[in-house]
Amino acid sequence: MNIPQSLIGRDFLRLLDYTPEEIGALIDLAAEFKKMKKTGIPHDTLHGKNIALIFEKTSTRTRCAFEVAAHDLGMSTTYLDPKASQIGQKETIADTARVLASMYDGIEYRGFGQDIVDELAKYSKVPVWNGLTNEFHPTQILADFLTIREHFNRLAGIKFVYMGDARYNMGNSLMVGCAKMGLHFTACAPKEYFPDAALIAECEAIAKTTGATLSFIEDPTVAVKDADVIYTDVWVSMGEPVEVWETRIHDLAPYQVNRELMEKAGEQAVFMHCLPAYHNLDTGVGREMCTQFHRDAMEVTDEVFESPASIVFEEAENRMHTIKAVMAASLGWKSKRII
Repeated sequence: MNIPQSLIGRDFLRLLDYTPEEIGALIDLAAEFKKMKKTGIPHDTLHGKNIALIFEKTSTRTRCAFEVAAHDLGMSTTYLDPKASQIGQKETIADTARVLASMYDGIEYRGFGQDIVDELAKYSKVPVWNGLTNEFHPTQILADFLTIREHFNRLAGIKFVYMGDARYNMGNSLMVGCAKMGLHFTACAPKEYFPDAALIAECEAIAKTTGATLSFIEDPTVAVKDADVIYTDVWVSMGEPVEVWETRIHDLAPYQVNRELMEKAGEQAVFMHCLPAYHNLDTGVGREMCTQFHRDAMEVTDEVFESPASIVFEEAENRMHTIKAVMAASLGWKSKRII
């Protein structure tokens, strides 16, 4: 299993920085790591390496994925939560990058503006990986695409529909990923929830070279016809004020993924979600908001979330395998044996 030279030592900040061939190589590498994990083949050849995990926004899947992936590769981790780091408060981002790069072999950042992770990468002499920013979430898209490929045995030509607010990290990154890898991407939402026009133009230029198509549709019934994948995310993202719930529910309720919508897509359609999901009343936030606004669920119903069409937990597991691939590629991982 050879890692392309172009991936070694690279930052992983946004999919826009990577060619379709490089993205494909990372997905292939993730699939090989998954096979090794499932069959018990050790791949811990990065002993002695250490990585720093900066989490200005907390997480379950991203933190666990990075920590387990690092452990499987033989590395040690230091987790810096919002209270454990002085980044941007008592210490500049540039200074933080230079200090951590002198002690660690790689730095992960999950937090706010894309400019922060970009500046970390600018001043770091070791690879920097984007665990999530307001604008992009590239490790999630690798997991999504590995999951789609496992289910459909291909990526090119898949009809992919994103339901809901497409202005932020998930809508942006899925649109970029689909453009890069030849999927047919549709954002379905009120037009004020479509991605930024400049990013759309950039993705349309990429799509012309890959066979992808981009569509922006307000009518859910039209958008989901013959869809292979129906994807959604929470209507209110981390860091946004609770006051926006009322507006989002009013605007996005018609875009909830429910049984009727899945039936309109057809039997081939699968449901995906990056999680966490407000599909019932069993979380504090979900219960509070659903009670306040007289709802049983938000962006997806429990019926769909728990249905055979839902592949959300395969998707969640693949976060670890794809993050492992990103770190291994950046750090020049080498196999102990031929797979």
